[in-house]
Amino acid sequence: MSSLSAFLHPEKVNNREVIVSERFKENGKPVPFVIRPITQKENEVLIRQNTKKGKKNEQPEFDRVAYQHSLVAAAVVEPDLENAELQKAYGVLGAPKLLAEMLYIGEFAILMKEVQEISGLDIDINDDIEEAKN
Repeated sequence: MSSLSAFLHPEKVNNREVIVSERFKENGKPVPFVIRPITQKENEVLIRQNTKKGKKNEQPEFDRVAYQHSLVAAAVVEPDLENAELQKAYGVLGAPKLLAEMLYIGEFAILMKEVQEISGLDIDINDDIEEAKN
C-alpha cells in the first residue's frame, strides 16, 4: 500500500527556461521563455474553452489549433503575454494570438514540445481530448 505522505507532499516541478529563438536577444544573448507545467484541471478548462457546442443533433467541434495556442500561452510565465505594451507592439489582443504573431512555426513547435514535456504530455493527447468531448 502506498504512503499517504507521498500524495500529500509531491515533488514540485520547477519552471523551465527554453530558448526558442535566437531572434529575441538582450546584450547579444538569446532571452529564454520561462514555462510552467499545466495541471489537468487547467487543461480541462482549455479543452472546454476550445470546444464549440454543435447545433441540435451535431457533435461538439474541437478547435485543435486554438487549443494548442491556448495551452502554450497558459504555460508561458515570461515574457508576460498579457502585457498590453507587448500585445500592442504586435498588433494583437490576447496571449494566444500574441504567441502566434511573435513566433515562427519552428519556434512555436519548440515551445509547444517543451510545454507538453514539462506538463507530462510527452504522450499523445488525443485520448484526453476525445474523453473531454464525450
